[in-house]
Amino acid sequence: MINAPKTVAIIGAGASGLMVADVLSRYDVRVAVYEQMPSAGRKILWAGKTGLNVTHSEPMSEFVARYTPSDWLAPMLYRYDNQWLRGWLGELGIKTFVGSSGRVFPIEMKASKFLRAWLQRLGSQGVQFFYRHACEKIDGNAITFNVQNNDNITRFTQSFDVIVLACGGGSYRRLGSDGVWQAWFGADELMPLYASNVGVVRQWSAFMQDYFGQALKGVRLWVGDRQNAKQGDIVLSHYGFEGGLIYQANRAMRQCLADKGEIELWLDLLPDKQLKDIVQIFHKNRKQSLSNLFRKLGLDPLKIALLRECTPKSDWQDKTIMANHIKALHISFDGFRPIDEAISTGGGVVRDCLTDSLQLKRDKRIFCVGEMLDFDAPTGGYLLTACFAMGQVAGHGVVDFLTLIKK
Repeated sequence: MINAPKTVAIIGAGASGLMVADVLSRYDVRVAVYEQMPSAGRKILWAGKTGLNVTHSEPMSEFVARYTPSDWLAPMLYRYDNQWLRGWLGELGIKTFVGSSGRVFPIEMKASKFLRAWLQRLGSQGVQFFYRHACEKIDGNAITFNVQNNDNITRFTQSFDVIVLACGGGSYRRLGSDGVWQAWFGADELMPLYASNVGVVRQWSAFMQDYFGQALKGVRLWVGDRQNAKQGDIVLSHYGFEGGLIYQANRAMRQCLADKGEIELWLDLLPDKQLKDIVQIFHKNRKQSLSNLFRKLGLDPLKIALLRECTPKSDWQDKTIMANHIKALHISFDGFRPIDEAISTGGGVVRDCLTDSLQLKRDKRIFCVGEMLDFDAPTGGYLLTACFAMGQVAGHGVVDFLTLIKK
């Protein structure tokens, strides 16, 4: 009698779940991907609206240091690094290039061609996809699905040899990452989810309303130690600040909030000018108004408005003090935007309950991958690279567990 092929259910059609399917599609196993949304890769498509940043080209020693905790992910990232990922994309017919910032993008920039090519290859290699199938609960190796078909909802339960959970984090519920999977784990297996790569909150005065949506260009930001300052752009929002430079500092901001009850950040509004040069320009033109001096220095209207917003009026008459504010403007924030507005989440399934193959220790039939694990990464291709690497590791872990042979 011929043994039937092993069966694997992958819950979630995001980056990590699809990568597990990619690995398994080369082996003698029945792979079924179940996605509660109407289509696959919705967060990939959302991330690629303005150009899909798949990874970063920096040396791996620097690359790995961007993660928290870095030591957990390091072996996976070194094995499936940024160069490996570019080669893998090349196999799909997706050529990439390195941008001026070191970030890596597909030449076509958009995510749709990449995702379409990937799904076509998976389908041709036997991977089955079931959309609008939400996982309600897991009991051992049995999954109860909730299937939505127009206004009708049906339920069924099916058993599998292996279950791979690739359910995403808890941000952007409308894209499918709703965090309901937390109910399937014990309290000792989880760290609470928190917003990551998210904006910070401050109540601006009415004076700032005309500047909402504009960008502070080329500023340097630090939280705590100025030696850790990073340069880039920040978007002024009606609720506070957002943008890549803010997201990079989220980790330090969370620590500051925990220590002080508020977020304190500092901005150098003119990183290309020394303090002594600014003071000298002020003193040479002491009869001119402060606004004229600001413009002479090269401060744009938004930076001037921010200076007026965040400094006491009593300082405006002292040009030396204002020069110091230009080089180190202190701004406090109350906290972070809600988790559903975050690009990603930290927290999730903890390291101690998983093997090195991302297999659940209490039930070896279950693997966990992707953003639902307890790690954090900044924007810039890091989160996506980690999800791809985890998918490879878990996929090969499933192969070893089931002792599969290639087709």
